[in-house]
Amino acid sequence: MKACFLLFLAACLTLTCCTGQVDQNLKSVEIKEYNGTKLGSMTDFVENSINGPQSVNISTYRLSVDGLVANPQHYTYSEVLGHRSFLKVTTLDCVEGWSVKVLWHGVLVSDLVDEAKPSPGANTVIFHAYDGYTTSLPLQYVRDKKILLAYKINNVTLPPANGYPFQLVAEDKWGYKWIRWVDEIRVSNDSSYKGYWESRGYSNDGDNSRPMFG
Repeated sequence: MKACFLLFLAACLTLTCCTGQVDQNLKSVEIKEYNGTKLGSMTDFVENSINGPQSVNISTYRLSVDGLVANPQHYTYSEVLGHRSFLKVTTLDCVEGWSVKVLWHGVLVSDLVDEAKPSPGANTVIFHAYDGYTTSLPLQYVRDKKILLAYKINNVTLPPANGYPFQLVAEDKWGYKWIRWVDEIRVSNDSSYKGYWESRGYSNDGDNSRPMFG
């Protein structure tokens, strides 16, 4: 795969643009270090999903991008992977007290949203998962932070327990914003929308520099 290093985030975040497709005949090996940064392992994540790891049939899977948009999209897995992709090292901080820093490989949520042509009043992105889980983030945050929808972790295709086919990389947010098994991205003007844990008392902002309860 030909890589072109186009963009870097400050501090511990690295964002790298990549083009082309991975040769599926080559065995992926989990890496332990990237650009001098020591990485945690994909096995360091604690299983705490609402219904356990999901098994998604990728042949029938579709990622919908809909809501307040002029051009709704329904992507196959390979169509999502056909978008420009990026690498980013960032840390998931769970409200349970554990953290894991890994290398994420994915596409920009904003690229998918822009293809769907959001309406002028849109200000929120609501994410739905295969298991019924939901959460939301401000559209401006998604754009400014160049938020990824990841399909690889430490150079390995996401295992089911880590969210295959897609996990949101909601950097600087508590782990409950890092939704796994994403199957719908809904553009909305409901900035007060509360997802699964937010409706149970967790902060809707989810900023990991602030208290988890809001």
